[in-house]
Amino acid sequence: MNTLVIYTYPNHKSLNYAFLQKVIEGSKENPNIKELQVLDLYEEGFNPVLEFNEQKRRRDMYRDPALEKYRKQITWADKIVFVYPIWWGRPPAMLLGYIDQLFAANFAYKDKKGLLPDGLLKGKSVVCVSTMKGPTNYLLFWLNNAHKILMKRALFSFVGIKKVKFFEFGNMENTNGKQTKKLEKIYRYFKEVNS
Repeated sequence: MNTLVIYTYPNHKSLNYAFLQKVIEGSKENPNIKELQVLDLYEEGFNPVLEFNEQKRRRDMYRDPALEKYRKQITWADKIVFVYPIWWGRPPAMLLGYIDQLFAANFAYKDKKGLLPDGLLKGKSVVCVSTMKGPTNYLLFWLNNAHKILMKRALFSFVGIKKVKFFEFGNMENTNGKQTKKLEKIYRYFKEVNS
């Protein structure tokens, strides 16, 4: 299984970076993971800003040469792992900008007659590892599960990815947030996952 990890946090001395390290550590010890690639969007200097004009049209995004490297990574991957914080109930703008540009028509999905398109990323799986300052159940009870609906239903299902796993860790700025236990949970998951 080829695994692509997309890390979206600007600080390498952070808890999010520690989660990234546990994903990598567990993946390297997993005999089911053949190859691992890590894309650090901030370190990469990824430009999340959409730009459309007479020369750069939205309908042509799927063949934008500046994004070819990233399209190849997604095509190559069997499993895509996202590691990011939840800010204001949703992923950071950097990650949303990546999604806006990479999950484009004629690459991630193809329009057809009817309500839903044909998802072109079928057969892949996704894991979202996210952290937040507030309590874990905040997203469920206060925001009606908006984060999971956004990621699973509005994005991944739309492009044909049906297998999606979430790890939403709350209270991460609390000194008693059980960070060590949560890091160990991520390590064990990636060490043992087989699809």
